[in-house]
Amino acid sequence: MFTAPEPAVRDRMLFARGHACALLGLADTTGGEVWGYAGRTLSGAVHTPTGAAWLRLVSDPRGKSGGKLWEGPREAERSVPTVVPRPRLIGLCDWSADGWDYRAEHYEFVTAPPVAKSPVLHDHVDLPATWWQGLHRALAHLAHIRTGRQAVREQYIRRRVPEFTGVTPGEITWTTAHGDLHWANLTGPALTLLDWEGWGTAPLGYDAANLYLHSLPVPDVAERIRREFAHVLDSPAGRIGELTACTEILQAAPRVPFYADLAEAVRRRLRRL
Repeated sequence: MFTAPEPAVRDRMLFARGHACALLGLADTTGGEVWGYAGRTLSGAVHTPTGAAWLRLVSDPRGKSGGKLWEGPREAERSVPTVVPRPRLIGLCDWSADGWDYRAEHYEFVTAPPVAKSPVLHDHVDLPATWWQGLHRALAHLAHIRTGRQAVREQYIRRRVPEFTGVTPGEITWTTAHGDLHWANLTGPALTLLDWEGWGTAPLGYDAANLYLHSLPVPDVAERIRREFAHVLDSPAGRIGELTACTEILQAAPRVPFYADLAEAVRRRLRRL
């Protein structure tokens, strides 16, 4: 989703990826690097004796690992039912080297590609009715999971939403959300929800609002999402979820290029809200 980081970070992460393959008994492949923000994560296909798999490597400065993002994928494997389509976590390992903590996560390989390479949609997508039905089912099952994890903190909403939107939220209806629902984290035409790093509780409608906002450059798809999720997005509680998603995009715009490009469309949507 992001461009490759500076050479020193890229070299460090590629070396760590090779070490992870040795620890997990995987065969590294060349090319196909999928980078996270600022090179914090590196993902890509690997080989196993039984076929293809997926390896995700995450790093943090030594002593700063752990917490919500670090533990999200493992906790999803433990808590999210298999009726929610997601890659199964097969194994993981942790180690430290040269001032960095690393975690390598070995997943089953998902054959369906992401709907888009970028989180923000720029081209029309034609997804079957079964895809939309599956997304509804997945989010409904996810909403009922009881967890202490937080995708969005109430303190953030109370402080930042008025700052970026001019609206003071009222009572918040909480539910459990994927937390990063955009087009690069959804596969098609067979549906899988990728990247479970940040899942947890969020305002009602937060996931649907994120997908809607990431679709604004393609009006017909954005309108489809509003129709599909009108029952939450058009409710007072769902409005808080949408305001929260708008706030996060606007706050990230100065440092994330694709959100900088999306920011004006989000501001126009806020004026309608």
